Amino acid sequence: MTAYIPPPTRPGIVFADETLLAIDKPSGLLSVPGRGEDKADCALSRVQADFPDALTVHRLDMATSGLLLFARNKEMQRALSGLFARGEMAKRYIADVWGVPNPASGEISLPLITDWPRRPLQKVDWEVGKPSTTRYETLRAQAGIARLALTPLTGRSHQLRVHLAEIGHPILGDEFYAHDKARAAAPRLALHAVSLRFTHPATGQTVSLEAPVPF
Repeated sequence: MTAYIPPPTRPGIVFADETLLAIDKPSGLLSVPGRGEDKADCALSRVQADFPDALTVHRLDMATSGLLLFARNKEMQRALSGLFARGEMAKRYIADVWGVPNPASGEISLPLITDWPRRPLQKVDWEVGKPSTTRYETLRAQAGIARLALTPLTGRSHQLRVHLAEIGHPILGDEFYAHDKARAAAPRLALHAVSLRFTHPATGQTVSLEAPVPF
């Protein structure tokens, strides 16, 4: 793993009201503080500079960019966390992967668990792994590289990265799970949280958020 050097880019505010907010997190920025003073700079700390009441709801991997939600009070934090837990938060990611999946769309169901001797890595374990499911759709393919739309139906750590690597199509730029050629094929992890859609717990209105793909 490389040293933590957070990008200077300020996360863009995609949505904000009195109860919640969403940002477009850049790749290379932790969602929450890591261990040690050198990992204090993160999406949460940067958001709290402008919104001191911001509370964590979920996380994106440091290398993943895209939509990240924060609550602005404890009640909203519980409500949003409940949406994620019950599968009522529609999430969509875009990824560039090595090779072209066949079939072009489908579902990946592989049980995942932490690979404790190598944590934070995850692994497939058919005996004690937690059920994990990802839907994928090929949007385009060229020169042995495919762009996929991904819908995680569960929210396991590193789920998309492990699932795609396990079916032979690792995400480009993935320092954990990609082989050497796929890792070198992109300057960053080519994974972006492109959209979120949910019912606002306070207003009952449908909220549809998007963050443009930066790669």
